[in-house]
Amino acid sequence: MPKTFDRTDWYDTPLYYDIVFDEDTRLEGAFLEAVSELYGREGGQRVLEPACGSGRLVAEMAGRGWAVTGFDANPAMLAFARERLDGRGLDARLFEARMQDFRVRGRFDLAHCLVSTFKYLLTEADARAHLRAVARALAPGGIYVLGFHLSQYGYAKRSRERWVGRRGRTHVTCNIQSWPPDAGTRLERVRSRLVVQEHGVERRHETTWDFRTYDASETRALLAAVPELELVATYDFTYDLAAERELDDDQLDTVLILRRR
Repeated sequence: MPKTFDRTDWYDTPLYYDIVFDEDTRLEGAFLEAVSELYGREGGQRVLEPACGSGRLVAEMAGRGWAVTGFDANPAMLAFARERLDGRGLDARLFEARMQDFRVRGRFDLAHCLVSTFKYLLTEADARAHLRAVARALAPGGIYVLGFHLSQYGYAKRSRERWVGRRGRTHVTCNIQSWPPDAGTRLERVRSRLVVQEHGVERRHETTWDFRTYDASETRALLAAVPELELVATYDFTYDLAAERELDDDQLDTVLILRRR
């Protein structure tokens, strides 16, 4: 008999989510500093993270000496992020807000949002509103590092990714499955299944959601609608500064470097 999964929102279990995605945190932090130095404002060290989640990059950037502000829509994630900061003796400003209508005080030199969180904005209006809100938050010459997975229309098979992580006595296996993207609705269905082994007990959690889809031409059209931000470079999820790419459909894992005009 197949084992069942409890239907949950994995954002309500921040420890398990954090274990899955923590592996690249130092690499991402180094990349953010490098692209800020290369493309951004000279000497600025104020950073904003929309959808900061469990705070792994909040803490990473604070530990690198940046003045960090982050926000998220999930209170459990924010509580976990605050505990992480307190545990490391670090400081950051965190608050609850949505990506499409947040307001923040001051101006920032760098903003970033990685691992496809941007695709939770399911309408063009919300995507534009988010980019405009980020543009308002950036000082002229500041950059927004935006990473997400492009969609391959016409691909009929489901795609699968698997991560395994451990922290102390907690072991997490994460399997993510994506259904083929629909070019008509601009949506793709995604499912995450977590198998957690903790203190001798196994738990199984399943979360499903929709992402908005983008190919390269749709991404360019969106950016053209927000002229406050200019695309100055494109990379991928290897975060290799020596491997700049074109924005095209040959590489689906895409990191855009957008600069405030």
